[in-house]
Amino acid sequence: MKAQTTRQNVVDLCRELAGRGFLAGTGGNIALRIDSEHFAVTPSATDYYAMDAADVSVLRIADLSQIEGARAPSVESNLHARVLRARPDCDASIHTHQPVASACALLGKPLAVTEPEWQRLLGAQVALVGYAPSGTGWLAAKLSKTLRPSINAYLMKNHGVLCCAPNFAKAVQTVAALESVAADHLRRQILARAEAEPARRPALQRVLDALAKSAAAAPAVATISSPSTP
Repeated sequence: MKAQTTRQNVVDLCRELAGRGFLAGTGGNIALRIDSEHFAVTPSATDYYAMDAADVSVLRIADLSQIEGARAPSVESNLHARVLRARPDCDASIHTHQPVASACALLGKPLAVTEPEWQRLLGAQVALVGYAPSGTGWLAAKLSKTLRPSINAYLMKNHGVLCCAPNFAKAVQTVAALESVAADHLRRQILARAEAEPARRPALQRVLDALAKSAAAAPAVATISSPSTP
């Protein structure tokens, strides 16, 4: 019974995240722990709104052998299994290509987390995982080496992000908090560039406007002030 409930929770969580703009099409995947030996994970290449609980795979955490599921499991199942093994305090592992945080993943630097509310969900920083091809053991191994008990969000360079959380409800909050941190980071960089290069203010304001529209969970994006008249 718990396995069936967890499989439905995977479907519900996918649709919740897709509705917020954090998942799209078939990009991204999530895993929820069923018990100490099993987890449920999204099927490979399946639209979130077409998915049902029977499509969700049930795998052994230890060896990824498939126990249930009408479809093949996500190619990132190993990535999620590494998280669930290393973080027994976390029952949810979420990999997204959410727009603003994924943009930060292209910059190749960790992000500081300064707001106490965000720190409670994410930790003191968002760590960086070095690049490796999607769906590979190489990527899973790189993430595994980077995982820390106090960090719940990771930028995977040139790829996307991964968040972990203790439960279903905190998973949504953690993903949203990461997008807010990423939006704040980019906003600060753009404002600093505008201050240093006044001639580029109009173009940078357009970037800020686009950022405001795409960051569904981010705080309001500031407007670049016009230079004062001497």
